[in-house]
Amino acid sequence: MGIIAFIIVGAIAGYLGRFLMPGKQQMGCLGTTALGMAGSLVGGTLASLIFEGDLDISASGIIGAIIGTLVVLFVLERTGKI
Repeated sequence: MGIIAFIIVGAIAGYLGRFLMPGKQQMGCLGTTALGMAGSLVGGTLASLIFEGDLDISASGIIGAIIGTLVVLFVLERTGKI
C-alpha cells in the first residue's frame, strides 16, 4: 500500500471510527487521520495474529483499519488520554 493510500484509508477509518464510537473525542483532522493510520496498523497486526499466527506489523484494508481504530479509541478513552 502506498503512503498516499495509507493516509487516505487512515483518514476514512478515523472518521468512521469516531462516528461509530460513542462519546466526544476532541481531535482535529490530523489527529483523526493519525488515529485511523494507527488503527490500520493495529488492525493489520491483529489480523496477522488471528489468521496467520505470527506477529507481523502491517497495514490493513478499510475494514481492518476501522476495527483497529475502534480498538485504539477504546484504549485511549479508558486510559484517559482523550
